[in-house]
Amino acid sequence: MNAATLHLDRVTPGSDRLPMRQKIGFGLGAFLDMWGHWLYPSLAFHVFNIFLGVAPGLISTVQMVKIFIDAASDAIFGWISDNTRTRYGRRRPFILVGGVLAGIGLPLMFAVGRGWTDTQYFIFMLVSMVIYVPVMSCFNMPWVSLGSEMTPDYHERTTVMAIRNAIQKLPELAMFFAAQFTTLAIFHDESGKPDILRGAQVYTAVLGAIMVAVSIAIFLLTRERYYEKLVSRTQTHIPFADTLWRTLRCQPFRAVLLMALAYGIGTAMVGALGYYATVYYVCKGDVTLATQWNTAMGLAGMAFGFAGIPFFSWIARRQGKRAALATVLIMAIAAFIGDWWLYDPERPYLQLFACGFVAFTGAGFWTLYGATIGDVVDYDEMQTGQRREGSFSACQSWITKVGIALGVGASGWILQFTGFDSKQAVQTPEAIFWIRLLLSGIPVIGLVLALIAILRFPLTEGRMGEIRQRLEATRGQV
Repeated sequence: MNAATLHLDRVTPGSDRLPMRQKIGFGLGAFLDMWGHWLYPSLAFHVFNIFLGVAPGLISTVQMVKIFIDAASDAIFGWISDNTRTRYGRRRPFILVGGVLAGIGLPLMFAVGRGWTDTQYFIFMLVSMVIYVPVMSCFNMPWVSLGSEMTPDYHERTTVMAIRNAIQKLPELAMFFAAQFTTLAIFHDESGKPDILRGAQVYTAVLGAIMVAVSIAIFLLTRERYYEKLVSRTQTHIPFADTLWRTLRCQPFRAVLLMALAYGIGTAMVGALGYYATVYYVCKGDVTLATQWNTAMGLAGMAFGFAGIPFFSWIARRQGKRAALATVLIMAIAAFIGDWWLYDPERPYLQLFACGFVAFTGAGFWTLYGATIGDVVDYDEMQTGQRREGSFSACQSWITKVGIALGVGASGWILQFTGFDSKQAVQTPEAIFWIRLLLSGIPVIGLVLALIAILRFPLTEGRMGEIRQRLEATRGQV
């Protein structure tokens, strides 16, 4: 046995490694996470603003309210799943029920009529959000919590998240293709114009059916290691108040939470601007051509994202997660600055690199961020004697989603600030200038703050080894 093999065995003992079926089973949850949370926002402006003519400020306001509701319902389901005891575990029953209902409900989010007033569309969007968001929380909080308790190994946690994010590229691609699907010829009306609403209704019905099937697969393939070996036997009831206040007292958690908050707000505030830059700057108002480029950008993003996952996982194995996250953020700053030159009507193919570079760093960020939460939970267990994955998942949802809600809520108003007018096929040079400038500038501010936050994160690989030894000396191995 050579030195490299000895090192790998020391880092990830065989008993800590998960069967591939469990890693894949957990990773399949990305289909529901992406489509249940992000497909609607990605299509909302395309359907309700560009096709139905609803004011962008109303749409972004609904998105802001959605995330506030999401934050509250996530906290409830995170706490409930922490305290649930069943023969199937404390996470998997919620994953099954919530996932099936989320798949059924997805196409109903676009079940609107034509010719409604802005107020009627606004009320429908708001009511549908109030119903659908808690259903997604029923799935998402137990699923996210499960990811932090599948293995006790520092590096195997990164592998779990890497496989999850590799699988996630498939539903991401479906999101990029969504806008183009709605403009396919089969959805054109008698005048030859695309019936975007009907296309969206068909597309979400297909994806909803896939979500139902995936939910069943996750339930069958995954297992709850900590629940079976520790939680179900010894853990006491966790008060609801601990979901927020006691969790926030964990210093390592505050550092990683601030990082995610800065990253999320900075990117959410310009979430719609990239699409508008493609439609009205690169493609000169040609929506059909823009959706084709959007699909191509999705393919580029998938390819670059796949490359980013092993690249940053490799850095994490050699330098630790903190150094890898710092590398991610520095490269992301460079990527967003580059957007100023990569959205170019003379060379539209450069958009592929704009999307690709952001996806490359984004894949690394979310892989490593997810892997650090398990480390934080270990630290908290050493302090409190409880496994509270649901509380940490819920708390980070409370804070980051409220922050992202502010960013998303601002996005439509930022678009209006640029001087954009949805009634005009060609936008003014001033509006184009501000769309381009804000698309590059706003995320950089958030990324710099995220970089400062992660440099304060204290849980290195060596520190986590010490924590694991102390935990196993107290309550045994899992």
